[in-house]
Amino acid sequence: MLDSQEAGIVLLSQELIAALLGCSLFCLFPDHDRYMKQLQIINFDQLFASLYEDYSQKQENKIRCIIHYFQRISSDMPKGVVSFERKVLPFEGQADLISYPNSNFWSTSAIPLCKFEVHSSGLIEDQSGETVEVDFANKYLGGGALGRGCVQEEIRFMISPELIAGMLFMPAMEENEAIDIVGIERFSSYTGYASSFRFSGDYVDARDVDTLGRRKTRIVAIDALCSPGMRQYRENLVLREINKAFCGFLYQFKYQKYQKILQENGWSSEQFDASALTRTETSEGKISNHEFRNFQNDYQRMEQGNNIGVATGNWGCGAFGGDPELKAMIQWLAASQALRPFIAYYTFGLEALQNLEEVASWILSQRWTVGELWNMLIEYSTKRSKGETTVGFLRWLLPSLYGNGARISSPNSP
Repeated sequence: MLDSQEAGIVLLSQELIAALLGCSLFCLFPDHDRYMKQLQIINFDQLFASLYEDYSQKQENKIRCIIHYFQRISSDMPKGVVSFERKVLPFEGQADLISYPNSNFWSTSAIPLCKFEVHSSGLIEDQSGETVEVDFANKYLGGGALGRGCVQEEIRFMISPELIAGMLFMPAMEENEAIDIVGIERFSSYTGYASSFRFSGDYVDARDVDTLGRRKTRIVAIDALCSPGMRQYRENLVLREINKAFCGFLYQFKYQKYQKILQENGWSSEQFDASALTRTETSEGKISNHEFRNFQNDYQRMEQGNNIGVATGNWGCGAFGGDPELKAMIQWLAASQALRPFIAYYTFGLEALQNLEEVASWILSQRWTVGELWNMLIEYSTKRSKGETTVGFLRWLLPSLYGNGARISSPNSP
């Protein structure tokens, strides 16, 4: 068991996962106390029973994905490894871990914003590059995968059933936790979404494997606020969401190396103008050119081999009812602070995000830091919470894109 507030990792062979899922198929796991332990149902009885209690094509096609998985492994058992990790940002500081950030942490961050790629079509799981793929999760891993659910998380669990194994020993996530899964194989193709979901045949997963034998498919499960309404604009809940995403996107070892480089040079993150990493000049009066070049060389060495970005979309914005413009900015901030080189954002054609690419490009042209965008987001959220504005963040920030007025001044402007 990877219990709540206990960071840890479990590695399972794909063959062992096949055995565990075989037990789920035949409903062999005891289930009398799973809810008491904050665990999901793991047997497949409810999934199959749904065909008879209230038939729907989506349920039949979810089962077709499961059956296809068993057909594949029966003819050719995979030999790889899958890791399941509970990630925790401790509420109380620990010397060797990044702790749960407060508002001041975000407000004063000098980290530069990472590259922002906007995709109006396509799917997160079809991302060609090496990324962390965001699972728009329920706090109970898997959500309604073994029930009647059939949206983003549940579909991912059906086309890659090895994810279901994590439901066996991963209790519900708290607000400072995320679940990271590396190495799962995709077995099925599909079309549609929700009620239109359909199994469409075999899928051959050609992803490379790492030194542990895991496929280079990285899934991070983070659960957004459910039905937050106007509460989502309160600063404490914006903080909750950004810390949840930060926990998921953060690679503690890389972040610690970044902090170590700063410490070895006797600088704090506030002293160092991190946006200078993308430029040739330094901020006058902060760090000498010689010191800066040494730091830049150290940072670039650290970056080599760490080019894994984040692939995400409208997290918490469908059934959970979140504001997609707010969530896009929150995820961008979290990915940047976690030192991810880019974020690939899939809008799924959402009308509210039709100007996302233009706004992101403008923000990057201003060379804002994480702290500067955070402060702008909090200013907007405060106004929205008080009813002083009713427009979305993108229109509020750059009304000129929408044909009504001059844009908001940059925080760098006089």
